[in-house]
Amino acid sequence: MARRRLGRRFGLLWAAYAVSAYGSGLGFGALPLIAVLVLRAGPAEVAALSAAGPAVGALLAVPLAPWVEFRRKRPVMIVTDLVRCAALASVPVAYALGLLGPGQLFVVSATLSAARIASGAASGAYLKALLRPEDLLVANARFESTNWSSIAVGPPLGGAAIGVFGPVVTLVADALGHLLSALCLVAAGGREEAPPRPVAGGTAPAGGTAPAGGTAPVEVTTPARSTAPAGALLDGWRHLLRDPVLRALCLNNMAVSGLIMATEPVLAVLLLRDLGFPPWQYALAFAAPCLGGLVGSRLARRTVARHGRGRVIGVVGTLRAVWLIGLALVGPGTVGLLTVMAVELAIIVHMSLYTPVLATLRLERTPRHLVARTLTAWSIAQQASIAVLTALGGLLAAATGPRTALVVVGLLALATPLLLPRSDQSGTSLARHRPARGPAS
Repeated sequence: MARRRLGRRFGLLWAAYAVSAYGSGLGFGALPLIAVLVLRAGPAEVAALSAAGPAVGALLAVPLAPWVEFRRKRPVMIVTDLVRCAALASVPVAYALGLLGPGQLFVVSATLSAARIASGAASGAYLKALLRPEDLLVANARFESTNWSSIAVGPPLGGAAIGVFGPVVTLVADALGHLLSALCLVAAGGREEAPPRPVAGGTAPAGGTAPAGGTAPVEVTTPARSTAPAGALLDGWRHLLRDPVLRALCLNNMAVSGLIMATEPVLAVLLLRDLGFPPWQYALAFAAPCLGGLVGSRLARRTVARHGRGRVIGVVGTLRAVWLIGLALVGPGTVGLLTVMAVELAIIVHMSLYTPVLATLRLERTPRHLVARTLTAWSIAQQASIAVLTALGGLLAAATGPRTALVVVGLLALATPLLLPRSDQSGTSLARHRPARGPAS
């Protein structure tokens, strides 16, 4: 299991992801915090900013999907980094000039959400073209490790920086992170193959979905001459719905991600208001377990090699959801703090092991001409699920109490493994699925 070298261009792509992720970690939760500290926003206004901005951003990402798909991906990633840099930098500038208002925070939130979805779609498509299929799991595991380390380190440091330098300092760091990310992508250079165009009528070229029997999608090697943007909007959704394995994985991911995120505001009320945890303990309860993401992501390749991808999807996909019910057992004091940390650690270790395997399988089952639109559809579906389930969890907590809401969410999470694909679905085992090689990039 020696460390695999993936080349200079991947190294710069990974560096771009890292500086962007750590900048975002430092700026985690900065917009709602600025709304409270600077604009004196109330709970309803903060909730509206947290929910409406990402929701509008997801809607904006829908027409962006074909734009991303039919352009070279590295320039798209550079543009989205620069857009995020400008949006974030506008807040400290407006704050310094005394012009900052809630409308600007909303626009910034929506812009960041749309740009993040577009950048993720372009990054996935670029990665598939850049690396050999057997290297995708290694690459996705490295991204996952970086993501969790940034979450573990960034928010505590960002909170300390806000206490010393003021409420907008972390947004400056976040903006600089995206600027450095764009510079890394510029430095990556290299020739990128021109993407294909959609055929007339908006449907995908032949071989765009996995046919019955589970054989891999056929890659498109010749661009079509005509374009059909209206139909191209829906091709990613069609691919997700027609592939039985991806459809099941997407539904499962929507349910698990939405239920996990739905516990966060409810748990905040339980810990901070009802059980009297000080803010530093609350932050520690969520930051420290993120180090488990380093463990899970590093085990992904080894676990798949030993047990097979089908078993990892089934077993680890189940284990990442079953621990959520434990949050309903949290009590006061040190034992309660350790309970939260233990539950979060178990969830994060299994999530970080599962996610690179899922990301690799998703890329392998998607032909190159559909990757950006499929990843955009996936991100929009997940974001919508998180928004809806978080809102429902908050309403349930208001009606019945935080602990009851956590019990209900935990019980629902226990049922999510039923949505995972069976090993014989689509006529083939997940472990035996072999992707087709596309044209050389």
